[in-house]
Amino acid sequence: MPVVALEKVTQTFGDLIALDELSFSVEDGEIFGLVGPDGAGKTTCLRILCGLLKPTSGRVMVLSEDVVAYPESIKPEIGYMSQRFGLYDDLSVAENIEFYAELYEVPQAEYRERMDRLLEFSGLTPFVNRLFRNLSGGMKQKVGLSCALIHTPKILFLDEPTNGVDPVSRRDFWKILYELNRDGVTILVATTYLDEADRCHRLALLDHGRAQVVTEPLAMRELMQGQLYTLKVKDRRTALKLLQGLPQVHSPNIHGSRLHLSVEDPASLSIVTQALERAGLEVMELKQGQPTLEDAYLSVLNQKTEESAS
Repeated sequence: MPVVALEKVTQTFGDLIALDELSFSVEDGEIFGLVGPDGAGKTTCLRILCGLLKPTSGRVMVLSEDVVAYPESIKPEIGYMSQRFGLYDDLSVAENIEFYAELYEVPQAEYRERMDRLLEFSGLTPFVNRLFRNLSGGMKQKVGLSCALIHTPKILFLDEPTNGVDPVSRRDFWKILYELNRDGVTILVATTYLDEADRCHRLALLDHGRAQVVTEPLAMRELMQGQLYTLKVKDRRTALKLLQGLPQVHSPNIHGSRLHLSVEDPASLSIVTQALERAGLEVMELKQGQPTLEDAYLSVLNQKTEESAS
């Protein structure tokens, strides 16, 4: 039985439709990713799941509780880490965690043991007395996570937790999430980073408030439109603009030092190379490749856009 379930959830703010009959479910013990561009509805979705925002319509169940009817019922069982820190710059690491322990009414005897474990778990023990304002971005994220975990929640909701954090800190943060998941914590994380989406057991691709796809990262690659090819030219940006104007080419994008593109019929490649050469762009390399999650993501969004237009 799912521990999180949304059924046709709609959220409007005046004329703006933030969520449009959004539906998906999360199983117990999953790391589930909400993936999508800014404005896709990720934050709104998480706020509704946490009982912080009442949806315009739809059904929301968390841990078998009706969140719309009884939003307070789930709060002792969940942890929520928002995009913006709800922590205090003039308090130390320990004081911020203690403040959250008091909010969650964690018994003092249990709080001390839990805090010591969380500090050791996140590598924050040497910084326990440092003011929050004097921490790096990665350390601040770890303090925020510790505050969200001090009451030992069953489900953890994370809203772009590594946004703006350096790659090493992002890696360390995900190590902590994997440890939590092994301990039985279900995690629902919103992210714009596709390498993080690849770490999830399943993901929902959100766009314009709808779940365009709900699947495993590997299965999402199989939704790629056409056959992927990698292209190497000197002027990638000029080549990209040209490829975007060719009807034979799907979802061209810059990927490192190369361009990725897909075509339905390999015979179309001659049209591509001729168009590039006419524009004075020498084709240094063009070969078949394996799609990344980013390729599949862009392909799915492109297909949905074409379907909406038709």
